[in-house]
Amino acid sequence: MSADWVPPAALSDNSRMAAFMAWLAQARGLNFDDYAQMWTWSTEEPEAFWQALWDWFELRSPTPHSAVLVRREMPGAEWFPGARLNYAAQVMRHVRPDRAAIIHQAEDGTTTELSWQQMQAQVAGLASALRDMGVHPGDRVVGYLPNTPQTVVAFLAAASVGAVWSLCAPDMGAATVLDRFRQIDPKVIFTASGYEFGGRWYDRTDEVKALLSGLGSLTHWISMDDAAPVVPPQQIRRHDFSALITDEADFEPELVAFDHPLWVVYSSGTTGSPKPIVHGHGGVVLEHLKLLGLHSDLGPDDVFSWFTSTGWIMWNAQVGGLLVGATIALAEGSPSVPDMGRLWRFIDDAGLTAFGAGAAWFTGCMKAGIVPREIADLSHLRMLGSTGSPLPPEAYTWVYDTVRPDIWLAPIAGGTDFAGAFLAGNPMLPVRVGEMQCRALGAKVEAYDEAGNPVIDDVGELVCTMPMPSMPLYLWGDTDGSRLHDSYFSTYPGVWRHGDWVKITPEGGAIIYGRSDATINRHGIRMGTADIYRVVEDCAEVADSLVVDLEYLGQESCMILFLRLTEGSELDEALKDRIIAGLKQNVSPRHVPDRIVAAPDIPYTLTGKKMEVPIKKRLLGQPMDKVATPDAMANPGCLDWYDAYARTHLDQ
Repeated sequence: MSADWVPPAALSDNSRMAAFMAWLAQARGLNFDDYAQMWTWSTEEPEAFWQALWDWFELRSPTPHSAVLVRREMPGAEWFPGARLNYAAQVMRHVRPDRAAIIHQAEDGTTTELSWQQMQAQVAGLASALRDMGVHPGDRVVGYLPNTPQTVVAFLAAASVGAVWSLCAPDMGAATVLDRFRQIDPKVIFTASGYEFGGRWYDRTDEVKALLSGLGSLTHWISMDDAAPVVPPQQIRRHDFSALITDEADFEPELVAFDHPLWVVYSSGTTGSPKPIVHGHGGVVLEHLKLLGLHSDLGPDDVFSWFTSTGWIMWNAQVGGLLVGATIALAEGSPSVPDMGRLWRFIDDAGLTAFGAGAAWFTGCMKAGIVPREIADLSHLRMLGSTGSPLPPEAYTWVYDTVRPDIWLAPIAGGTDFAGAFLAGNPMLPVRVGEMQCRALGAKVEAYDEAGNPVIDDVGELVCTMPMPSMPLYLWGDTDGSRLHDSYFSTYPGVWRHGDWVKITPEGGAIIYGRSDATINRHGIRMGTADIYRVVEDCAEVADSLVVDLEYLGQESCMILFLRLTEGSELDEALKDRIIAGLKQNVSPRHVPDRIVAAPDIPYTLTGKKMEVPIKKRLLGQPMDKVATPDAMANPGCLDWYDAYARTHLDQ
């Protein structure tokens, strides 16, 4: 990829973003020369923008809202008071015959479909059953479930009755799940007895038993299967999911206030107690309509998938495809079984028009020498998305060289915290190597320098200076709001600090440089870790890497670079010399590691983020059990190695 990718006119001119811009001119008298002007308006006039979004997507409420935004304050913004709606009701507006709502592919390749009409009938039957169990608006309903259509049905049923949903992936251990669910006192739990991953069946019967006995607030348990009989505590009544979804009932969603809680999601929890983040029906509906319906250009004719586990916010975003009427396609299991071409064949099998995955999966395919266009027919695929960590520039080139030169590559960045994206794709804009295309509409994102001033073309703290409807309503149990304030607003009062290093380019794009709390600060020069990874992982022998900078009181810092090598490679002096030379030339001579160490693996959270801060804390002397929670990790088996290395390092 030697030059910027420019969207073909067939994509740009016929996109929903272009249609929205034209509608603003016709219906609102707002004429914008380009996206940059529209973005500026959307962030300077948030009331007008979010009302326009409401009208464009024809959201419905039986009662009018008295205002769009009561106060431009963070925290404390109040959106659309008086409006009543329901996430599941917006989904079911798209029910139609002869079209799949959900496509599911198991790891072994078995594919099933659930039509829109079948999905609505199952949601209605299950919602009726939940009401019979005494579930009222505001009650908590939780799931310990894999990425299946049944999980989507369970969520939509809970949302339709106004219950507050919360979900954990079954690869998380019971103790980790209890750390989350105990905070919200659920009344009902859905469970599966196990899941398949990497060609192996993982029985989770013991974890289910522990959850049933450890959650004293439970009164009902809905089992997705009866593969392993479990006797629940006396106060809990068991139900079989298959029986409940066949009950005939009308779909009657409970219309709730705009800020009625929809779900509780959690911070990664790799260190400390995970934050229980509460988002509302209205905020999520608007954010996902904007992100998916405009920035991702999705609509009723699309088939959309984001490869994810149920423990990542991208599961929520994937389900959000139903809000715009798209078919969603769920790929369950390992992305590399039977081989690294599995998901590329899934794109072909499911007829996907839009597909996303974590950046690590794309770089893994690149490192493995995968040529997707030789594996599957990708002619119907229009858009590829990436998130979780920065997508390195060489991966952009690889996509355009090996997938299709006309593919729209649209990496995004945002997070669990507000269930959306600050930086997003745009079908009307060029793609520049290493950059995300734009700041999302309504997201007043800036890069702040050390003095708290916005800067362009320079790296700074990613902040958002204007409220958005999907920002947390509150953290569950945070009665005085202090934890919410400390999490996002303590650094810059009234301004959301996201915790990433970002550079806003003069053209309006953005580059993420890693987490700001994992910054490498060498001799007074700050550097994001992504700068180092781009150089190091360009070496063919390096499969993955992690860098930490250890700063000691009264001592010089020590920068350690851990490498996971490709099979058959070894860390010899020649490789070390090449890495050092590359860093000196492409980053800076100040950012050469003091040590380069071969490691068996690089630790990741379940959401695909490198665990730089936990490893740094361990190497600074904190106990491993205080800095990392294995059940919140994708690969906890590597922790023992880092623990042993830390003991050796601390003894030196």
